[in-house]
Amino acid sequence: MSLPSLYLKPQTDRRLRRGHLWIYSNEVDVQRSPLKAFSPGQQVRVLSKREELLGVAVINPASLICARLISRDETQLDAALLHSRFTKALSLREQAFDQPYYRLIFGDSDLLPGLVVDRFGDYLVVQIASAGMEAVRELVVEQLVAVLQPTGVLLANDHSARELEGLTRYTEVAYGEVPDEVELIENDTRFVAPVASGQKTGWFFDHRVGRAQLRQWVKGKRVLDVFSYIGGWGVQAATAGAGQVVCVDASAKAIAGVELNAQLNGVQDCVSGRQGKAIDVMKALLAEGAKFDVVVLDPPAFIKRRKDQKAGEAAYRHINELGLKLLADGGLLVSASCSMHLATDTLTDIVRASAQKAGRDARLIHFSGQGPDHPVHPAIIETNYLKAVFTRVFNSGH
Repeated sequence: MSLPSLYLKPQTDRRLRRGHLWIYSNEVDVQRSPLKAFSPGQQVRVLSKREELLGVAVINPASLICARLISRDETQLDAALLHSRFTKALSLREQAFDQPYYRLIFGDSDLLPGLVVDRFGDYLVVQIASAGMEAVRELVVEQLVAVLQPTGVLLANDHSARELEGLTRYTEVAYGEVPDEVELIENDTRFVAPVASGQKTGWFFDHRVGRAQLRQWVKGKRVLDVFSYIGGWGVQAATAGAGQVVCVDASAKAIAGVELNAQLNGVQDCVSGRQGKAIDVMKALLAEGAKFDVVVLDPPAFIKRRKDQKAGEAAYRHINELGLKLLADGGLLVSASCSMHLATDTLTDIVRASAQKAGRDARLIHFSGQGPDHPVHPAIIETNYLKAVFTRVFNSGH
């Protein structure tokens, strides 16, 4: 099938030639290829000003990122391409993990922009965030079934990213059967994830490495897990021998999930949940005179867009200042961020400044990022979004 052509303006092909996959609407030569001539999800041949073929892309003329490269030759987004890339992604994950619980497809990094797939054993949860992937969603499900033979596939497409592409929200079982909650194992700890109604795909596999690292430092300790969701950090700290764990989340359903997952692992006696806004609960704990040996801060993205930078950094400073006040002498602060726009150096400086303001001495002992199932595309900085700074904190003069 021959495809229509999308022409780029002079010099705008440089980023693509360096490996990036995105084309912005202001980079298109709309005289030669008017954007209004294309329909959302359509596949196009991408050509330079000199009519050199740069590859095949899927297009959404109404989006700022108006096209996403699928291949660097004439290969189109079809069943064969999906099968090949799913197979390659599966091989890479199976080399990294000995159990089938991980992010199977991580969008651009697996050369499938706009597609995320998380694997929970025999169940797959799929998120589609581009018109191009939505156009082939039946093929996506078909080839996932062909490669992995799952019991069920859930399309968890009730998320805000779809609005940027003009896509409607929905959640539906696309193949087989998928229960509202599924089990997973991470770092020898069992969890039940609410895939039908939870955040994102129901679970966050990305901090797996950092949570594993934390386990060596929590035995017998008092641990505070702020923005806990269903206990990813806190319950794992308990299974690693923590003496007391307090999980804080604004959602009553999340706190119920913490309690369920604590029971699942037989650590319910040392894990408790407190529902409420993080700032309010941390202030209440301070008023109660509470102190913890470990404080984990893993908030949602405070900086979703560049215009949020100033307010977002202020929010990170606020929670870190409160977290430091709750730390006992010699305690460990784990300060995390999933904001792509917040650099690791900036987060480190926020921790430094917060410690200085609190009159505490800080020592950085470890940095953590996303696991191997969230690979970073070296040409696409946006895929490198996760960071966690582990800091040992002492009272000044001691």
